[in-house]
Amino acid sequence: MKGGRWLYILRRYLLFFVLVAFTISCSMLLFLNNVSAAAGIEFTRENISGAAVATALNVGLLSALFTVIDALRRYFLVKRPVRRIVRAAQEMARGDFSVRVPEMPVADGFDAIAGCFNRMAQELSGMETLRTDFIANVSHELKTPLAVMQNYGTLLQEPELSDEKRIEYAKAVTGASRRLADLVTNILKLNKLENQQIYPRSEAYDLGEQLCECLLSFEDAWEAKGLDIEADIEEGVTVNSDAELLSLVWNNLFSNAVKFTEPGGKVSLTLKTEGDLASVSVSDTGCGIPPEVGKHIFEKFYQGDSSHATQGNGLGLALVKRVIDIIGGDISVQSEVGVGSTFTVTLRRDGDGKA
Repeated sequence: MKGGRWLYILRRYLLFFVLVAFTISCSMLLFLNNVSAAAGIEFTRENISGAAVATALNVGLLSALFTVIDALRRYFLVKRPVRRIVRAAQEMARGDFSVRVPEMPVADGFDAIAGCFNRMAQELSGMETLRTDFIANVSHELKTPLAVMQNYGTLLQEPELSDEKRIEYAKAVTGASRRLADLVTNILKLNKLENQQIYPRSEAYDLGEQLCECLLSFEDAWEAKGLDIEADIEEGVTVNSDAELLSLVWNNLFSNAVKFTEPGGKVSLTLKTEGDLASVSVSDTGCGIPPEVGKHIFEKFYQGDSSHATQGNGLGLALVKRVIDIIGGDISVQSEVGVGSTFTVTLRRDGDGKA
């Protein structure tokens, strides 16, 4: 390693020596020729030999000086910045996403690289935090239905259990297994939407028909709770979007509206157009969302109303938000505690390949 470094320094010195010798020799020859022609002076071999020796020494000293200056320049402007970046990259490879490269304003170009590296480290740090929280939440959500199934399965083994209790416990096991299956399904959907490049398959279709079909799929649920359903759907509203992705949005919004509306309440669906936009609103007369909860409703596993936690897993609105982002739409929510909530989805319907 040392031999290679000294060989590199020697090569740099020889390069500077050749360049300086050539430059000075050419300059001196031109100078002496001009002086000789102008003053009529004829230089003897002894004069030229003495000047050549002095010039050679100067060339050697200047070459050594340039070599030192170049070495210092490369150390401070190249080697040290590269070493810092490499050291930070090695720390990041070991899993330390808190590492940052210090600013290097004197290193031309490397400061921009350091800035990009620090932004990457910050993004990775955030992703690692989300991943850790996601795993923790998944573990917690999986344990709950599994614990329910285990407990009720143990109770079902009691030999003197009445038929009424046996049916009750069996229903509890079925409900927990269904919740577990829904959780796994939603995790897989969200993982696909978040970690794969999704290219919406755009097709022109009637948005009103899709909304009616999705709403009717919850008919048994709203009839069981005696809910009043109101629908104000403008006819002939065509969008050019991915129907399968949008069905995830409507199904989750309708499911939440029915779930959070008390028996005898009302769920409303509105579809209207405003210029090149189609606006879909889903309203309910449920418990409403407090302002502090509204800031987090699109986060994974967040459930603002713990009283309904057994009916969901906190992934529905995260799926909705991700789909809306993919297709280039917009979603907003207006809510008042004790009055109800209204989710509004805005889509483009101008036939340019996006909804």
